[in-house]
Amino acid sequence: MSVRIEKQGAVWTIILNRREAKNAVNAKIAMALHDAFVAFDQDDSANVAVFWGEGGAFCAGWDLKAAAALSGDNPMQQYAYPDDPAAVVPHAAMGPSRLQLSKPVIAAIAGPAVAGGMELALWCDLRVMEETAYMGVYCRRFGVPLIDGGTVRLPRLIGQGRAMDLTLTGRKVEADEALRIGLCEYLAPEGEARQKAEEIAQALCQFPQQCMRSDRQSLLAQWGLSEEDALRQEWRISAGMVAEEGVIGAGRFATRKKI
Repeated sequence: MSVRIEKQGAVWTIILNRREAKNAVNAKIAMALHDAFVAFDQDDSANVAVFWGEGGAFCAGWDLKAAAALSGDNPMQQYAYPDDPAAVVPHAAMGPSRLQLSKPVIAAIAGPAVAGGMELALWCDLRVMEETAYMGVYCRRFGVPLIDGGTVRLPRLIGQGRAMDLTLTGRKVEADEALRIGLCEYLAPEGEARQKAEEIAQALCQFPQQCMRSDRQSLLAQWGLSEEDALRQEWRISAGMVAEEGVIGAGRFATRKKI
């Protein structure tokens, strides 16, 4: 099975296993990844997901051998955004990268997370990289563009100048540089990215969930808004949480009861 789910309480670890291709994604795997993350988001018992590539690689990107077999005037039409904004948007070439989930996802990165694999890592909320892992826009050398959010999420994460450097040069970004420029948030020893990511996930599960999700939603939704509009939106998203969870939390603080 190329995609499977392992559960530890409220933490789901979604595992990509196509070792023979360094976890490169083809059409079948893209659909399986998409469906796995939809299932996670819809399951009330799940709070945080970890996304891990088995076998020493996170994801080497889009399966270029499968891409080379595409034919026709518009071989990517199946992934095209519909003209009607109200129409259902198809899943992306890499699978889940167009989903806007209500819960956090943590990438556990070993080995390469390159090209489309890097785009999948950027889609996640947090990234844990093993000290020997690396990223890069490796599709640059093959003339394949970023179509799974890379040109959007990369500059938002690390800034326009650095994003332009990585996008134009397609150079290798090792873990220590990734941490320094904000491309990842945590480092782990070789072989321990999954363990570290699951520890973080379990810690997040200990917090009141609705409050955490509303803060996450406001943070993600503020892009493109003026400061005033973003502040108004923050209030609309989060004010109800003060009544639902905040008063209870304040009561715990008042009596010095920790979570």
